[in-house]
Amino acid sequence: MSPWSGHPAPDPVGPGQESVWSYPRPPRVEPSRASVEVWVGGERIALTTLSWRVLETSHPPTYYLPRAAFVPGSLQRAEGTSYCEWKGFASYLDLLGGGAVAQRAGWFYPEPTRGFELLAGAVSVMPGLVDRCVVGGEVVRAQEGGFYGGWVTDRVVGPFKGGPGTHGW
Repeated sequence: MSPWSGHPAPDPVGPGQESVWSYPRPPRVEPSRASVEVWVGGERIALTTLSWRVLETSHPPTYYLPRAAFVPGSLQRAEGTSYCEWKGFASYLDLLGGGAVAQRAGWFYPEPTRGFELLAGAVSVMPGLVDRCVVGGEVVRAQEGGFYGGWVTDRVVGPFKGGPGTHGW
């Protein structure tokens, strides 16, 4: 643990990597041109080279895809909402593909707060609830803990919030 901050020391950053500890708080939204795919039921239900990354201290990036990236019929409204202190109220989606349903695996902000307007209607996905998410050809690993929707790739280093003992970071 870093005695001054209450969180562990950042992992070393290698060539081509970025540390989640250099991400801002409050988070920022930035466009991404990386190829992004989402797979459910053995079928690719989304593909785009225009998405948005949300970068927040201690979290791997969360990718938001335009609705047009999804195969028609692969998004279905689901019950419930949640609230993010930065982005506002989120609504949930079931993701459908190959005869499978990934329940509440997607979410979006119908009316995001100021500073996050780029995300209006864009869909993010919990990597641990679908077959796989892929960024730039690399299969994403889910952020530990099941609450946050971060997309862990070899491009980012932690440690990441989400696992046991990280709540106070």
